[in-house]
Amino acid sequence: MPMFTRFVQAGRLALITFGPCAGKMCTIVDIVNQKNVLVDGPESVTGVKRHMMPVKRLSLTDFRVKVRRGCREKTLRKILEKEEIMKKWTESSWAKKLQASKTRQNMTDFERFKLMVAKKRRSALVKKSLKKK
Repeated sequence: MPMFTRFVQAGRLALITFGPCAGKMCTIVDIVNQKNVLVDGPESVTGVKRHMMPVKRLSLTDFRVKVRRGCREKTLRKILEKEEIMKKWTESSWAKKLQASKTRQNMTDFERFKLMVAKKRRSALVKKSLKKK
C-alpha cells in the first residue's frame, strides 16, 4: 500500500492555510520548483487570483481534475464546473467542519447563550431517558 496518496500535481485542489487568501480553495496549475507552485482559483469561482505560492502554505485535498500543466483560467473554470468539484468539496466532511467553525466564530453573545441553553436541555433529556431504562 502506498504511503502517500495526495501528491503535489497539476489539477490538485488545495486549501490555502496562510496569508491573505487563507481559508479559500485553489487549484495547483503548475509546479515551479520543489517548494513553490503556481495556483489559480479561478478568481470567478473561489476568489483566488493566479499566483505563485509555497507548498507549505497549502493543504492538499483528495480532489483532482485532469488538466495540463499551465492551463488557462478559462479551461480550468470549465473543467471545475463540468466535474462539479466545488460542489463535491462543499459536501465533504472537511469542508463542513470548516464551515461549522466559521459559524461558531461569527456567533454573537446571545447566539452563544441560546446554544448553551439548548445543549443543557438536550443533555437533561438524554439523562432523563437513560435513567428510565
